[in-house]
Amino acid sequence: MAIATAVHIAFVAFWWLAVILGDVPEYILPTPWLALKTLGEPNFNWVMHFTVTAQEIFGGYILAVIVGVAFAMFFTWSARLDAALMPLLVTLNMIPKVAMAPLFIVWLRFGIQTNIVITFTICFFPILLNTARGLREVEPDLLDLVRALNGSRWQIFSKIQLPGALPYVFSGMKVATVLAVAGAIVGEFIQSDRGLGWFMLVTQEALNTDAMVMALLLVTLIGVVLYGSVILLERIFVVQDARVE
Repeated sequence: MAIATAVHIAFVAFWWLAVILGDVPEYILPTPWLALKTLGEPNFNWVMHFTVTAQEIFGGYILAVIVGVAFAMFFTWSARLDAALMPLLVTLNMIPKVAMAPLFIVWLRFGIQTNIVITFTICFFPILLNTARGLREVEPDLLDLVRALNGSRWQIFSKIQLPGALPYVFSGMKVATVLAVAGAIVGEFIQSDRGLGWFMLVTQEALNTDAMVMALLLVTLIGVVLYGSVILLERIFVVQDARVE
């Protein structure tokens, strides 16, 4: 943790020195201090934009985790369901999610809910695939042993498959954190009247680079918090499960 913090501080210091020593114009790239100063601008309403974007990112991401893991469990439980629906989901995943945004606006109207759906559709498939793979990759000898001991199907799933799949689940969740941030921001670029992505478009027209950089840093902060939460959950569940074993 200390090393990671030091690297981040070094990056900010390098950014600051590069702008000053390189005599970079403020409208091209401001110093970190100039970007931070924009937080004091009352007209920018940072809290509202930050809250909206955070709702879109976390809302779409959590929904994708719940639905993705649930679908993976159903597919593992039923081979017929897997054979029938998985090819369809793969085909649907080939559709560019950004290109569907105009349809989402027609179906769901203008607002936060549309960006949550865009975030969900982008995050859903990586979580589904990784979880399904983890549930399937169980040692056959272990399954035979449990069956020989008259273990029920639910016991096999809850005691063997699901614990063994946790590393795969969290792997898919970590990949989806990046996609969640991108999905919400792209959604705000296409349709929104608030949020950090929308705010960056507005400040771009005024060439307010300070505010644009600050908005970008706040979006990054949301992503870091989301990723850190997933890492924390992984350490709690996966490490504890390994200790129990």
